[in-house]
Amino acid sequence: MNAARAAVAVLVLAGLLIFSASQSQPAPLEITQKPIMFGTLRRQLTLEYIQRHYDPHATSITFQPVMIVVHWTASSSLQSAWNEFNPERLTGRADIASAGQLNTSAPFLIDRNGAAYQLMPETLMARHAIGLNRRAIGIENVGNDDLTGAQVETDARLIEMLAQRYPVQYLIGHLEYGRFRGSALWEEREADYFTVKPDPGADFMRRLRLRLAKDGWHFKARL
Repeated sequence: MNAARAAVAVLVLAGLLIFSASQSQPAPLEITQKPIMFGTLRRQLTLEYIQRHYDPHATSITFQPVMIVVHWTASSSLQSAWNEFNPERLTGRADIASAGQLNTSAPFLIDRNGAAYQLMPETLMARHAIGLNRRAIGIENVGNDDLTGAQVETDARLIEMLAQRYPVQYLIGHLEYGRFRGSALWEEREADYFTVKPDPGADFMRRLRLRLAKDGWHFKARL
């Protein structure tokens, strides 16, 4: 009888453990594919940008990410942000137009309700952070200095997913990227090519890091 009771207890305990594990595991992050144009022209412009700013002898536009850079779009809607990233050639950006024709973009775009969209493969270089484009995956958040809690949550889950997939060591906001000028990670060959950025705001990065810390994730913000 004691053996039977012990067997039942083991089964009950196993069931509770399985139930507990299933309850603690969040559902996989749902990412909707919303690709921007990435044809022959964008590939050519990307390689030209790499050869000009990083490596004159480069033949590939792929890279191994070790960093994630978080941005805001400064646009009011998902569609308006997507419309800005979709053209392959840069338009309307006098501050960076002299540095190349490649349009800005990022692999991921997070809407204000936390919905996640993928615009391009994360290991093809996107123009989103001067000096760090071949180091970092970019995450764009729709909005300005009013980013939402839902975006914090989705950014955190996306970063955790990417950190499990790639050897990501660094997490920074775009406003922090100047810290890496002159470091081993900084590749920019044109010393005067630099812009000061406020996005996605210091408070957003504080909230994002606190959210990641709850899951045990801690990334470097400087060398």
